[in-house]
Amino acid sequence: MNIIGLNGSPRGRNSQTLRLVMKVLEGATDSGADIECIDLSKREINFCTGCGVCFVKGECINADDYPELLEKILYADGIVLGSPNYINNVTAQTKVVFDRMADVIHCQMLSGKYGCSVSTAGGSGAEEVAAYLNRSLQQMGVTTVGLVGVNILGNPEAITNSEKEAYELGTVLADAIINAEEFPEQEKLHKERAEYMKNLVLKNKDIWTHEYEFWKETGEIN
Repeated sequence: MNIIGLNGSPRGRNSQTLRLVMKVLEGATDSGADIECIDLSKREINFCTGCGVCFVKGECINADDYPELLEKILYADGIVLGSPNYINNVTAQTKVVFDRMADVIHCQMLSGKYGCSVSTAGGSGAEEVAAYLNRSLQQMGVTTVGLVGVNILGNPEAITNSEKEAYELGTVLADAIINAEEFPEQEKLHKERAEYMKNLVLKNKDIWTHEYEFWKETGEIN
């Protein structure tokens, strides 16, 4: 069982969000997972240009760290996302990764994986950002098991008090992977989204050749 944590905060070791990501991973480790935490701010990941080459060839025109990051994500059984609230949304370091994953979404490459999300905010909105992170995972086919959002509001103890909750979330994530837990409401959404994406690719099969071949290999398209 392999679980990867992605911290989107640009604050390095001073990141409060990192504290929560690490607590989730600690809980997963104590439940038997092998873990890795990646600081997105230390990776060179360029902006998506919207060129669509990944739909056609399955590769990007950018020569950067994204392919290695994607390989790690694809290898993982579980994904932990973390980002602080920056102007009512995730950080640029987080969003640039999402923008590069259009091919992943079209092909639902993360189907069968489990995930969860954490967020912090100096004022408010942490839970909303964590919920957005989970929705993004679901868009890629991931089944999410929960979130932790902490609004510090001038109270430095708030993050400390939430670390236990983050640790428990890590155990929940690991247990879901081990037991292949089913979440009927999400399963319904996954099936609907996969059907939509499959039909979208079929309509563009003469152009999006890589994605068409990907779906054919899954057996979903003859």
